[in-house]
Amino acid sequence: MQVILLQRIVNLGKLGETVDVKPGYGRNFLIPHGKALPATAVNIEKFEARRAELEAEEAVELNAAQERADALTDVNVIMRAKSGDEGKLFGSIGTRDIAEALTNSGLEVDRSEVKLPEGALRQVGEYNVDIQLHHDVIASILVTILSEDGDDQDVAVEEDQSEDDYSEE
Repeated sequence: MQVILLQRIVNLGKLGETVDVKPGYGRNFLIPHGKALPATAVNIEKFEARRAELEAEEAVELNAAQERADALTDVNVIMRAKSGDEGKLFGSIGTRDIAEALTNSGLEVDRSEVKLPEGALRQVGEYNVDIQLHHDVIASILVTILSEDGDDQDVAVEEDQSEDDYSEE
């Protein structure tokens, strides 16, 4: 089945290309989602009439994604999680957790944009995580996972004890 792509699709083609796809993929996914049109003479004429409009829309999307990527530069997300003695987490930090942390800090990110090729994060430490905002725009952020029962709480406990010592005198 031949279709005309209305947007860039990874591993398939760019906007305006006529490509061969399996009939089920074209009929059940590409055409209903507005990503392609069947390659008929009438549809080719319609597409050529709208080509400039579609290219302008893609350029606007690319610029918006680039602006979001600029806002994500030098971002360090610090997350706390329960962990064992050796730094292994009880549970894991996944794409949803990272997306929620970024959204709560004021940077709107969808969980489908967070890329963890090696799976969920299961150890305490620092990780470079890619955020794919557009097929051509990828931002990299630093995610730091700290233990919930780490050194910070021990310091707080020590300070409380020292205040109690002074109040007794």
